[in-house]
Amino acid sequence: MIREILQVGSPVLREKCKPVERFDGELCTLLDDMKETLKKANGAGLAAPQVGVPLRVVVVDVEEGYFELVNPVFVWQKGEQTGPEGCLSVKGKSGIVCRPERVKVVFSDRKGDRYSLVARGFCARAVCHELDHLDGILYTDKAKNIRDEKE
Repeated sequence: MIREILQVGSPVLREKCKPVERFDGELCTLLDDMKETLKKANGAGLAAPQVGVPLRVVVVDVEEGYFELVNPVFVWQKGEQTGPEGCLSVKGKSGIVCRPERVKVVFSDRKGDRYSLVARGFCARAVCHELDHLDGILYTDKAKNIRDEKE
């Protein structure tokens, strides 16, 4: 099911999300819906609070693959990259954001099994962007030169 993507100003986007405690059918439905919603919106990532669910769940769909990260935690961050970002919850705007060049996160999958992911380049940028959402942080809080995409 395609879910509505909340826009800046919605209080849930500023909440610190709670960890997932039950790995059940409800979580699977959320992840499936987030994947469909992300594909329809043609984005690189989507966090659960963006669809109104204050849980520590993100999906990322980039060249390296499709990832479902439940209760993700950074292990380390290395290097630096600066580049443009936008957000499905901040329509029509973009800005320049500094992010790590490489990150390692540990996370659970939809069954509760633990994994790790080392991400580089754009994938690292997408992971960092989505994990920020889980702490109520929008890219606009970190961005320079925010402008309308039409400019």
